[in-house]
Amino acid sequence: MAVIHHTTLKPTKVELLSTWLPTRPWYRGGPDAAVLTKSGGFRLDDPEGEVGIEIMVATDTSTPEPTAYLVPLTYRGAPLEGAEHALVGTMEHGVLGKRWAYDGFHDPVLVAELLSLVEGEAQAMAQSITDTPDREVTRSYTGEPFSLKGLTPEPTDDEQGTHLPAPHGTVLHLHRVLEPVPEHPPLPPQGALGHVAGGWPGPDGTRLRAVFMVLDAG
Repeated sequence: MAVIHHTTLKPTKVELLSTWLPTRPWYRGGPDAAVLTKSGGFRLDDPEGEVGIEIMVATDTSTPEPTAYLVPLTYRGAPLEGAEHALVGTMEHGVLGKRWAYDGFHDPVLVAELLSLVEGEAQAMAQSITDTPDREVTRSYTGEPFSLKGLTPEPTDDEQGTHLPAPHGTVLHLHRVLEPVPEHPPLPPQGALGHVAGGWPGPDGTRLRAVFMVLDAG
């Protein structure tokens, strides 16, 4: 169980992401720092209790129309070997000390728990409350049980989002730019093998919902 510490972070997660997001191929704004607010998301628990796992929705208001981005992050107490290219930045946590924040699709702990969520073996947890499930997050999967032993993440980014080869020749597509839909809960595209969907508050206070990621045959 992840314990949520309500304490200081220097710099904050939003401050780290404001300069990191414009370096991504799927970012829709300009080259300058994004103007971000943390809009929502959920957490997953690391079974070993060592790695913080957060699936964050961050809204950028630097563009004429606010854009919501999906940003999976992991927080570690020491550098992740071989993941220097995926480092978002470091922070000083008021309780835990120095933390290394990573683009989560490059972290095998997040990838394993995210695939377990798709499969129905892991539970989405509230973003800011300890030991509380997030019932708004929905998921589906139709296929054989995943084998996650020895999982080595090899994601790729393009203008459409992030794509991760997954077990059984499947591919998990992360929708980095979230497109709200009227359905509640949001439904996966026809033919998808699995998905994860959720919601977040929009700039005007309305509740927005979207498919966060889709599992397809490779």
